[in-house]
Amino acid sequence: MTSGPVRYVKGHGTQNDFVLLPDAEGSVELTDRLVRALCDRRAGIGADGVLRVVQTAVADPTMAGDALWYMDHRNADGSLAEMCGNGLRLFALFLVHSGRAEFGEQRIGTRAGVRRAVVHADDTVSVEMGPALVGGSSVARLGGQDYPGTVVSMGNPHLVCVTSTPVADLDLSSAPVADGSVFSSGVNVEFVNVLDDPVSGADAHVRMRVHERGVGETHACGTGACAVAATALAGSDGTVAVDQPGGRVLVSVDRGRTWLSGPAVIVGSGELDPVWLRRAS
Repeated sequence: MTSGPVRYVKGHGTQNDFVLLPDAEGSVELTDRLVRALCDRRAGIGADGVLRVVQTAVADPTMAGDALWYMDHRNADGSLAEMCGNGLRLFALFLVHSGRAEFGEQRIGTRAGVRRAVVHADDTVSVEMGPALVGGSSVARLGGQDYPGTVVSMGNPHLVCVTSTPVADLDLSSAPVADGSVFSSGVNVEFVNVLDDPVSGADAHVRMRVHERGVGETHACGTGACAVAATALAGSDGTVAVDQPGGRVLVSVDRGRTWLSGPAVIVGSGELDPVWLRRAS
């Protein structure tokens, strides 16, 4: 464990919330136990995940020539996460607000590769999410009912289930059961309603709820929104407005490139109590 004080920042992207740990040299021993303690909404700070802000040269030297900073993302259960669109928007905004980057375009390392992010003057952020790889179908079982879905990879696995059942009526307090032979490391499951009311600047409009592996239901999921948009566009270019409990994001696909745009908010910052940190680690 680091011998000095450990600072943290709390923020969210469409209410998908995170604890950011500025740790340029990677000196904090970020154990699964510490991540779970930080994300605990009663005994910790409370969050859907932890984002360590570390230099790419420390986290993954193979990317150091392409990105100065690396988003070391952990799920609330302590497991490693490949990619998170809402977290990436918040991460990029933090880099700007903390003086580590400037408004405009930046490049950020992730476990899914280097991603571009553009921080706008109004604190909305657009992030390049990489290609959506759509392939195959599977089924999620929830509440005794089967929901057919489309398998999509955004650097992490998704199962997009379009349904006529209002997603607001679904009970996502328990994890949907997916086919372990298809998703050996778990899967994020999106339940989607296609909406008829148009949104300016969008070619389609959907509503979704998501159960994220290693977390549970969250108010928003950026990679999930992109997976849903790819399914809605069915291989075509266009823009999809995706409504989630935490708010609306826009997903645009252009010649195989997927961009996610939406707000990011930094709520506050502080310092972890050393006694709590020692016990939590």
